[in-house]
Amino acid sequence: MLPQEIIARKRDGGTLTPKQIRFMVAGLAEGTIGEGQVAAFAMAVLLRGMTVEERVTLTLAMRDSGTVLAWELPGPVVDKHSTGGVGDNVSLMLAPALAACGAYVPMISGRGLGHTGGTLDKLEAIPGYVTRPDTGTFRRVVAEVGCAIIGQTADIAPADRRLYAIRDVTGTVESIDLITASILSKKLAAGLDALVLDVKAGTGAFMATLDDALALAASLTEVANRAGCRTRALVTDMNEPLATAAGNALEVANAARFLRGDIVDSRLWDVTVALGAELLVLGGIAPDEAEGADRMRLAFGSGAAAERFDRMVAALGGPADFLDRFEAHLAGAPVIADVPAGRDGFVAAIDTRGLGLAVVELGGGRRGADDAIDHAVGLETLIGLGAAVGPDTPLARIHAADEAALRRAVARVRAAYRLDDAPADDGPLVHHRIA
Repeated sequence: MLPQEIIARKRDGGTLTPKQIRFMVAGLAEGTIGEGQVAAFAMAVLLRGMTVEERVTLTLAMRDSGTVLAWELPGPVVDKHSTGGVGDNVSLMLAPALAACGAYVPMISGRGLGHTGGTLDKLEAIPGYVTRPDTGTFRRVVAEVGCAIIGQTADIAPADRRLYAIRDVTGTVESIDLITASILSKKLAAGLDALVLDVKAGTGAFMATLDDALALAASLTEVANRAGCRTRALVTDMNEPLATAAGNALEVANAARFLRGDIVDSRLWDVTVALGAELLVLGGIAPDEAEGADRMRLAFGSGAAAERFDRMVAALGGPADFLDRFEAHLAGAPVIADVPAGRDGFVAAIDTRGLGLAVVELGGGRRGADDAIDHAVGLETLIGLGAAVGPDTPLARIHAADEAALRRAVARVRAAYRLDDAPADDGPLVHHRIA
């Protein structure tokens, strides 16, 4: 069997057999298929698509390319995945809150893709935090703390790890088929009882239209449930940043303030509580979403979620006093400046993808797979849709490495905001729920 024949078959719109798909996945994991062929395969799938059966086969083959974990724990093993957005640091609060409610969360997360931030890149802003521990450490932290947020270890879905990096730099990120297989291969390898998916729609999402987001949510839920994992999806809004910060250390600081109860972004709170409520129901901890939401609120309000977060950070190599002294532990950028609105009016529209690209250009994301990240840079105090502004009202505060980077980011931020004389109507935060 030759990889070029399989690529050509998909390029021409053919349906791949399970044997052909497993051959390609084995070549990905073992490195016997070259990077150019992997990129060509990904592009063929993007352009021609896959059937549901092909998606299930691809997902399970990628899951089985490495270790599939099994757990013996006194509570349900659950997880969440977001399809990516700007200012989406939900995982940092959600995992410890779920642990405080009695669930166990072995969260295997990824790095940034395109204009979106990655949970691992955020966590690596915490000094000493090990995002790729050995499997024994991962198991121990999940059992003792209740949650561990890590990246793919060498033995978890290795085929996906290679494909994930190539997709990021070859214009194939948006494929529903590849997104489905990538997300679910890692999640299913973690041995989950239940999964909730946060599928974004809007100007900052990979799925910019609601129809595309619904299609992805349907694909993810169907494949995951066929694979034996109880799964639901929420389709949520990404027409503006979810948090008021975008950038790695800045989003960690935002999460720290949330967990401590200092400053809590309302949209971030609503999405985190909604996702947690779904998982507590799926995991059998809460009888319905209302009770699940109450339990999530209690986990945050009591400080139990913050305590679990601190324990997780310390157990994975970070500072034991992180939440108490997060500002001292996180790196700061040397150049900080506000971007004034320049006129009176209301925020009528936000090019959220443009804000994400501003973070990338500042050095907070990657243009190439091997690019180093500056964790300190990014955007803060981002103003939201419908807000009233005056000439001196900051649209955002930029954290940059130098003056040249600052000037470029100012232009990006100004271009991303459209002001009008009348306030715009707010759309729903949660568009749809798919069970």
